[in-house]
Amino acid sequence: MSSTPQPAVPAVSVPTESQIPDINVLASIGFSWRELRRGAVADRLRDKLFGEGDSALDPGQVDTLDLLVERESWRMGDLAEALRVDPSTATRAIQRLEKLHLAERSALPSDGRVVTVSATAAGRERHAIISERRLKALSQILSRFSATELDSLESLLGRFVGAIDEVAVTFEP
Repeated sequence: MSSTPQPAVPAVSVPTESQIPDINVLASIGFSWRELRRGAVADRLRDKLFGEGDSALDPGQVDTLDLLVERESWRMGDLAEALRVDPSTATRAIQRLEKLHLAERSALPSDGRVVTVSATAAGRERHAIISERRLKALSQILSRFSATELDSLESLLGRFVGAIDEVAVTFEP
């Protein structure tokens, strides 16, 4: 009797009870993550980094500008994928950057149906200013940690982000 091959099901790693952190630790980490995500702890700093008023950028627009300066141009779909957002979200970020003359869209010369986006000279200049401010702020923030703590923080944050990526693919509520 032959059996029909079953489709591969991704293995979901469910932590054992000994691997689950104390509920108070989970709550504290969850609170800190939420505060970082919401930006509640950084509103005033964000204004100093990204600008105020009509020319202020939000974190998503800065993320977009970060990627735009990495290449001469991006296809919109590739940009959305790199940002880990829906294409419509990337399009809205680009529209705002275009209004501020920080980005521009154009048709690909070899195929006019393909739209690419790139940072303008003003966008590259604005990005350089933001990058310099971020580096200065991050240096001041991290100066409160020892070299050993910074090594641990770097390693743990890298693992944390990697774990988020893995769970995003395998998580089943």
